[in-house]
Amino acid sequence: MVDSPGEGARIIAFYEGRAPDDRGRFLDEMLRFDNRQLERVHDFIQWLFPLPEPSGANPSAPVLDQSAIEQFRARPELRVALRRSLDRMLAFYGLRWSDERIVRNEQFGERDGWLSPGNHNHLRLTRMVRSLCFLGERDAARALFDALSNIYHEERRTGRDRISETTFQYWKAAIEPLSRGAPRGGGGN
Repeated sequence: MVDSPGEGARIIAFYEGRAPDDRGRFLDEMLRFDNRQLERVHDFIQWLFPLPEPSGANPSAPVLDQSAIEQFRARPELRVALRRSLDRMLAFYGLRWSDERIVRNEQFGERDGWLSPGNHNHLRLTRMVRSLCFLGERDAARALFDALSNIYHEERRTGRDRISETTFQYWKAAIEPLSRGAPRGGGGN
């Protein structure tokens, strides 16, 4: 885990709405991106779902440090903002909350373009699961993994190979630390 001075503080300030990302965009602005922007723009996900290691896709994005992780876990308002980020991305993927589960929404068939082999959204989803684990939203991480797992297994049952076994293994590795009590490394852009 990288503990660079100020890295975590940048994430906290961004999530508090006090500071923009490195391109001048605030959290609320990103959450208003339309689906086309979410698909085309590749340097926002690292801010919405930070990880403790640098991103190859956006090296200027800050990385989580222990202080930021502790603040997210201790401050409900930060986790509420994180859940807003999750909710926006769920809608992008054609998913929604139903009670405490994540299920397909009415637009899933229109939004299932991310279900294609090697799609960059598979890495985004890995990042999301891992970040949620680090930042104190383990139930949400588990719900997202369960939804992705259901989609993966249905794809397999119907003979479609739009999600690779490798992708599923990354998703599984992202959630497995929950059973051991601590998040760990794995793929993510």
